[in-house]
Amino acid sequence: MARRERPGAGGPKARPGSSRVQRSGFRAAATPGHPDTWKLEDAKARFSEVVRRARDEGPQYVTVRGEPAVAIIDVAELERLQPHEEARLPFVAFMESLYVEGLDLERDRDRGRDIDL
Repeated sequence: MARRERPGAGGPKARPGSSRVQRSGFRAAATPGHPDTWKLEDAKARFSEVVRRARDEGPQYVTVRGEPAVAIIDVAELERLQPHEEARLPFVAFMESLYVEGLDLERDRDRGRDIDL
């Protein structure tokens, strides 16, 4: 049984300016038919090649029903893009590192407010 395309689903017949590719934040090169763009079924069938190209040539985009879905990138590139986390101190060590010995932490007794009823 032949598969019918949904109206407005994008795909090869969609005009470049009308597709969601440019509105979704993907670069314009992520359009169907571009060498770095793969249909989901092609990416699954040739996954080793997609991974090799991601490592050698840069991000590889995968589309689902003609819409950009994911990008496969090299781990080194991912680590470069992610913020570096600083080593976290345990809570007690953090509190002790604040040096609050000279800070007055006493509080005046709260007696509430006078309200006319």
